[in-house]
Amino acid sequence: MNAGAGAAWTTGSMRPLCLLRDERTTLTSTLERPVAVIVVGGSLAGLMAGIALARQGHDVTLLERAQRHRPSGAALSVSESALRRILGPDHARAAARMAGPRDGDARADVPSTWAGLYEGLCRAAESEPRINLLHGARATGIGQDGDRAWASTDDGRRFEAGVLVGADGHRSLVRSAVAPDKPDALFAGYGLWLGVASERDLDYGGRWPGRFDILDSGDHVLLGYPLASPDGSTEPGERRLGWAWYDGTRNALFRRLGAVRGTAAHHSLRAADLDAGVVRELEREAGRRWPRPWRDAILDSMRRSEFAGTPIAEYVPEKLANGRIVLVGDAAHVPTPMTGRGFATSLDDAEALARHLRDVVAAGGPAALEAYEAERLAPARSLVLGGQGFSRSFTRAA
Repeated sequence: MNAGAGAAWTTGSMRPLCLLRDERTTLTSTLERPVAVIVVGGSLAGLMAGIALARQGHDVTLLERAQRHRPSGAALSVSESALRRILGPDHARAAARMAGPRDGDARADVPSTWAGLYEGLCRAAESEPRINLLHGARATGIGQDGDRAWASTDDGRRFEAGVLVGADGHRSLVRSAVAPDKPDALFAGYGLWLGVASERDLDYGGRWPGRFDILDSGDHVLLGYPLASPDGSTEPGERRLGWAWYDGTRNALFRRLGAVRGTAAHHSLRAADLDAGVVRELEREAGRRWPRPWRDAILDSMRRSEFAGTPIAEYVPEKLANGRIVLVGDAAHVPTPMTGRGFATSLDDAEALARHLRDVVAAGGPAALEAYEAERLAPARSLVLGGQGFSRSFTRAA
């Protein structure tokens, strides 16, 4: 769909389409009138939702404010079989291989890089003829009337469609159109430092970690995870270590640098945002708190200035849909990363949205989105509220 184009509903020829697959069932549908959909936000949740909808036959314009290259030290657990439910076998296999090494079991959850999974999903989206993926397209305005929804971008373009999906993260613009009385994700009271180090840069001859490692140090928690090399190698000397350091002691720093504003988590901090004294303090604390090889990985990342800090946000949703506008992923619900369920829940969102929009001809756009909300709201709330137990105890320890 081009800028400014699109009636609320796009009429297409009748065609049987494979929708969602798991190991038990294969759902199919014939779409007489596929929907024009705008997805605001082209990170993991937006890409998965866009691909799921395009595979049904809907025409998807995906607006992502960032440019194509998205480096990140974050990691998550991904199984190829879970991706297959949304992406189909070919896209799932490609995305999983980009994300990290497989151990021969497509069902297994293994540590995977955010950047690798993002690249795999981008490639899957770019191969779908019904997806128009636009990078560098920052949405600045959202609206709707009885017949259509729209998004305007900072370069003056306007996109219209029958459904608008907000997948624009914890600082969601779209959320303000769905829940205007509760638009902001709140600061959870602690921060997270993230980085990745290469094995070749570490003087470590001990046993290489095989899975996620969680270390508790009172008001600090460290999550460490082994990763493949950028090209997928797991050979000794080519591997990497990722680390996520939960820190309940530096809230004043996040506030002073504007990463937390009032009660809201606002943005992440790059290494360049920190003065040398703060970095030296972090290095000393890492050396005191964490064992090898995680200490080595943290110190290496900090010496190279290749790490980031982010204030943890939480958002308990009360609404997921309003008219022709709907939320998925972190725009819909923001749990602490310690739940380990954020990505899986976004995957469930994409699957449910695709399933309910399958029946859009009979139900109508708003009715389909109301059905999606009825299914997904309670699990989303439960996920965030459950994670708040950790947040409350962690911030009390601080």
